[in-house]
Amino acid sequence: MTKDQNGIWEMETNDNFEGYMKALDIDFATRKIALRLNQTKIIDQNGDHFKTKTNSTFRNYNLDFTIGVEFEEYTKGLDNRNVKSLVTWEGDVLVCVQKGEKENRGWRQWVKDDKLYVELTCRDQVCRQVFKKK
Repeated sequence: MTKDQNGIWEMETNDNFEGYMKALDIDFATRKIALRLNQTKIIDQNGDHFKTKTNSTFRNYNLDFTIGVEFEEYTKGLDNRNVKSLVTWEGDVLVCVQKGEKENRGWRQWVKDDKLYVELTCRDQVCRQVFKKK
């Protein structure tokens, strides 16, 4: 594994995305649309500073953070909530804890070979996504 996550990543798999969205209380119609979308992640990493864009034909989401610095995040276009997020390294894995009204919310992200692995968690639901480097 590597700590370098720079690049353009195209989604290959998106397991249990609906379960994750249900845990976030995302409405039925939005879930059905979101399940049909392919995502592209663009990661610009400069040391411990990240600028990430997650793009799809339905919604785009941008995130700008520095490792170890808690920040206010508005999950616009996702579930539209305010959370306090903290991203840290656990070895070569980025780990984000999001504090807000939903329990056990956050994500893990790492690179192995030419793949980006993402695990999105909310309550007891885990969505596993795999992206291939473009």
